[in-house]
Amino acid sequence: MAKGKNKQGARRLNKQQLSEQVMNLFQSYAGSVVDIKTIFRELHLNTHPAKLLCMDVLEDLLMDDYIIERSQMRYELASKTSVMEGVFRRKHNGKNTFLPDDGGEPILVAERNSLHAMDGDRVKIQMMARRRGHVREAQVTAILQRADKSFVGKLSVSKDFAFVLTEDRTLNNDIFIPKGQLKGGKTGDKVIAKIIEWPEGSKNPIGKIVEVLGKSGENETEMHAILAEFGLPYTYPKAVEEAANHIDATITAADYAEREDFRDRLTFTIDPRDAKDFDDALSFKILSAAAGRTLYEIGVHIADVSHYVQEGSLIDKEAIKRATSVYLVDRTIPMLPERLCNFICSLRPDEEKLCYSVIFEMNEKAEVKRWHLAHTVIKSDRRFAYEEVQAFLEARGEASPDDYKTPTLLPKDATPLLVKDGQGEEPDLATALITLNALAKQLRARRFAAGAVDFDRPEVHFDIDEKGHPIGTFVKVAKDANKLIEEFMLLANRTVAESVGRVPKGKKPKVLPYRIHEQPDQDKLMNLSQFVTKFGRKLKTTGSKQEISKNLNKLLHEVQGQKEQNLVEMVALRAMMKAKYSTVNIGHYGLAFDYYTHFTSPIRRYPDLMVHRLLSRYADGGRSANQERYEALCEQSSEMEQTAALAERASIKYKQVEFMADRLGQEFDGIISGITEFGLYVELNESKCEGMVPLRDLDDDYYDFDERNYQLIGRRYHHRYTLGDPVRVEVARANLDKKQLDFALV
Repeated sequence: MAKGKNKQGARRLNKQQLSEQVMNLFQSYAGSVVDIKTIFRELHLNTHPAKLLCMDVLEDLLMDDYIIERSQMRYELASKTSVMEGVFRRKHNGKNTFLPDDGGEPILVAERNSLHAMDGDRVKIQMMARRRGHVREAQVTAILQRADKSFVGKLSVSKDFAFVLTEDRTLNNDIFIPKGQLKGGKTGDKVIAKIIEWPEGSKNPIGKIVEVLGKSGENETEMHAILAEFGLPYTYPKAVEEAANHIDATITAADYAEREDFRDRLTFTIDPRDAKDFDDALSFKILSAAAGRTLYEIGVHIADVSHYVQEGSLIDKEAIKRATSVYLVDRTIPMLPERLCNFICSLRPDEEKLCYSVIFEMNEKAEVKRWHLAHTVIKSDRRFAYEEVQAFLEARGEASPDDYKTPTLLPKDATPLLVKDGQGEEPDLATALITLNALAKQLRARRFAAGAVDFDRPEVHFDIDEKGHPIGTFVKVAKDANKLIEEFMLLANRTVAESVGRVPKGKKPKVLPYRIHEQPDQDKLMNLSQFVTKFGRKLKTTGSKQEISKNLNKLLHEVQGQKEQNLVEMVALRAMMKAKYSTVNIGHYGLAFDYYTHFTSPIRRYPDLMVHRLLSRYADGGRSANQERYEALCEQSSEMEQTAALAERASIKYKQVEFMADRLGQEFDGIISGITEFGLYVELNESKCEGMVPLRDLDDDYYDFDERNYQLIGRRYHHRYTLGDPVRVEVARANLDKKQLDFALV
């Protein structure tokens, strides 16, 4: 700790002396974050003048980049070097940033000091002399490695040259294309371009067309453009498809001999209506029923993808790159070739399939008495859509009370499992579904009692015609049929994670990819707590993990159906950390599990395939896997998961704008879902499409943004627009290129 502390506080210390003590203190705490209370305590600063002088010293040290403020009143010793290497992040507004390799805070790089570095480039920077009252800045001195970045935009061709007009968030300049680099592109085409060079002093970079996607506005073109924008593939390499075509799908005598046979068990799948890759199934059997005590055998059967996709194969290498299937509004871009995901591995009814299964023996209280992991052969008896199972549960009075508020309507082409008078009922299936639903509810109740956070939010989906054009919208809400499957998948994932991760004290667990979720950032939780007071709500942010989760759930329940629901849920979501994959287990906060992994979807997620392989390896007595290698695979999977989510959201936004573009000039009822200094966000009641009423269109008065109370207030007439207010709007503009929808108040 710092030496020579003044026991009487800093009354006799001048600023220079106190600065030396504070600097010594940070040197002794190198690598750690120190809060203001610790600084006061360690330096015995007990008086108000001493504390004020210390705050002044800290401000100077921040300005000199000696320390960094990690969060409010929490500081850390900064790097002393003025030359650093790291990653350059380009911003559309010119306020670019540099991310140091040591994980320090982002540093501003103005456009004039960027050396035309592109987003993702590895660069070397020199810190610039800091101006008082300004943030610290750096200038790029060398570009060490170019990022392999491409840009999507609309081509505009003139007589001697062309430009790609890009809407990329990282580039505010159109790309100049020489005539010889057009690759056949014409005005109005959507294209993928790459930058060749950016001459010093030139406003625009010079590029070339690498692919012409097609005419702007055509569905196929726009969906491919969204995928290309996020660097996601939209075609499958022919060599990989050919490799899949050569896989022998025959179940051999050896397969039957070395696997547990579950073909005689009642088995079924429950999936979305339009699903083709059925990677999980449930089996059900009553083992015993005597004296009010019942024991069930419940099998969670997962497609054994690892049997067909060998590690290091061509298919495996492509799956690593993709890491996940991508779900756009009108299509799925699969992780695996279609022959594998939709045919060989898909657990289709009346077909024998190879699975990796978790077999539970459970009592009527949903307590697991025994379980084991096994490679199995199954044969699914039925394929259900969620709506079919939900309609059955509601007809039998087995659904949750909330589910009856919006009764499930069976699709026209669906076959009812049960009619009210009992005719047509399949008794074994009915018993299985009712029992599994009851067990799932108990599992769910226990999970929330343990501190799981309830973030179920309705999802907007589109009805699409054969050309990919949106013709209607509908809202999907997770009901009991969805939750039934969810709870048994969660149980399987948690159980196999515990089987590897939970070891006797002093013993090191073998390597496994975990699905981890950190506790919410305390500062963000405090911000959420202060935010909800604007709506007369309270959120206590102190106490145990379980107490904080329960307080959060209480808040989310209280705002259900209230005008502030959408905003409170969004702010609460931002306070939560993002779940990710890692070989370092810290538990899953949102689910309230100490051990959790992904085991149940190897057709569409690479981490599940990794887990299958490692479980098989460890079951055979194999040594622990290389942690460094698997951690790198976890990082790749986490990154691709986030990219896929961004692409999915972009496709939804595009379809929203496309859907409303057919309704220009029409009027709709909605509610104000968000308020910013730029205008009002309005969500339409019927379609759930969201657009903005720009502030410039509110021309009846001059409006001030009351950020504290989320209002726009007119200066002259004092008219207020408040979050949750009902409004009637007209569809004013629909810009498909920018994915922007503008409304006008009626």
